[in-house]
Amino acid sequence: MIRTKLCERMGIDLPIVQAPIGGISTPQLAAAVSNAGGLGMLSLTWRTEEETRRLLRETLALTQKPFGVNFVLEWNPASKLEICFAEGVKIVSFFWGDSATHARRVHEVGGIVMHTVGSAAEAKRCVDSGVDVIVAQGWEAGGHVWGEVSTMALVPRVVDAVTPVPVIATGGIADGRGLAAALALGAQAAMLGTRFVVADEANSHSVYRQSLVTASETSTVRTELFDGGWESAPHRVIKNSTYVHWEESGRPAAGARPGEGEIISRTRAGEEIPRYHSNAPISALDGNPEQQALYAGQGVGLIRDCKPAAQIVKDVVNEAKAAIRTLQAQIA
Repeated sequence: MIRTKLCERMGIDLPIVQAPIGGISTPQLAAAVSNAGGLGMLSLTWRTEEETRRLLRETLALTQKPFGVNFVLEWNPASKLEICFAEGVKIVSFFWGDSATHARRVHEVGGIVMHTVGSAAEAKRCVDSGVDVIVAQGWEAGGHVWGEVSTMALVPRVVDAVTPVPVIATGGIADGRGLAAALALGAQAAMLGTRFVVADEANSHSVYRQSLVTASETSTVRTELFDGGWESAPHRVIKNSTYVHWEESGRPAAGARPGEGEIISRTRAGEEIPRYHSNAPISALDGNPEQQALYAGQGVGLIRDCKPAAQIVKDVVNEAKAAIRTLQAQIA
C-alpha cells in the first residue's frame, strides 16, 4: 500500500484524489473513489441549495468514508457551505479566489480546507490565511486552469514554500507513473481529473468519453474560448470542431465568432447549451455534444478505456508501485 501523512490527516487509505470535474461529478463517482481508498469529490458551485443537499445525502448513503466538496470562489459558497456542515461534510476545497473568510468558517466546525494554487507565492499566502492542504495545479490540467506553470516545475516550488503543509499535485496526471512522479517531487497525493471523466460512474456523455480515449497528448489547447457563463477564465479542452472552425475563421473576438448564440445541445431537463458555453457535455443530453467544451488535460493520451472508478484507483496504485520498483532497480 502507498500511504502518506496526508492520508492519515484525511482519513483515507491511498494518496489519490478525484478532481471535482464540475457537472460530470456524481455521488456515485465520489463514493466509489472514497470506497476504493481515495478521496472522492463533489463539485457544488453551480448546484442549487436543494441539489446540494440531495447530492450530499446521496453520497453519504453510498459511503461511510471521507469525501470532499469543491467551490469556485467566483460564486459565493456561504449558504451551501452551511448545508455541507449540517450534513456532516467537512473536507472543503476552494478554487479561483481568496478563501480566507471561508477557511475560518470551515475551521470553526473542525473541517479541513484545501485550496488550488498556480504559484509558490500564492500557496504561501493561502497557508498564511489558514489553508490546511495545498493543491498545486500545473497548466497541463484539464478544465479551468488557474496558473501558467507546468506541474513538474510548480510542485517542488510549492512544496518548498509551504512545508510541512501537505501538497497535492495535479495537472496532466493520468496514471500511476504520474502519481509516483508527484510523490518524488514532494507531493503527498495526486489529483486526477480527466482519468475520472471516463469512469463508469461519471456523468459524462458517451461522445465526450470517446473523444478522450482516442485523444493524444497534442489534442488539447489552453484557451478562453468556451466562456459562456464564466468569462475570462482560461481552460484546457480538446480541439474540437467548434475550436477548429473558430481558429480557421481567424480567431475572432467574442461577439463575432462563428455560430455564436446558436443552440447546439439541450439537456433532458430542458436547459439549452449555446455554442461557446462553459458546460461540458453530460450524459443526459441531446444535440451535438462534440461541439461543446470537452475539458481534458495533457495526460489524456494515456487514457485508452472506460472502467469503474474503483478499478481506476486500483490500477493507478499498482502502476505507481511498479514505477517505484523500476526506479529502485535502475538506481541500485
